[in-house]
Amino acid sequence: MPSFQTRLKITGLRPGNPPEAVMDAAVEALASLHHVESHQLDLASGVPQLTLRFLVDVTVYSGENRNAHAAAEMMRDAVERVALTGNLSVLRRNRGRWVPL
Repeated sequence: MPSFQTRLKITGLRPGNPPEAVMDAAVEALASLHHVESHQLDLASGVPQLTLRFLVDVTVYSGENRNAHAAAEMMRDAVERVALTGNLSVLRRNRGRWVPL
């Protein structure tokens, strides 16, 4: 199964939401479509960033990429209910390297 990674910058919390709600929303949304292998919170240049790794069912190469990108967009929509977001990136594991889509 092809492995993908999505990275989403978090620029703030919406009022009334605890910090852990951000990761919970991201994992729940992504896991509703694909198997989530791992998730973590990093600081990228001082800005919090969610990083989630997930698997997409095997189809054709371009279809897998479309499915991964659509899932990442859905995940961002779910996170935006509890937090303010910045840049979203989607990467595919290819020959041991993460390659942006």
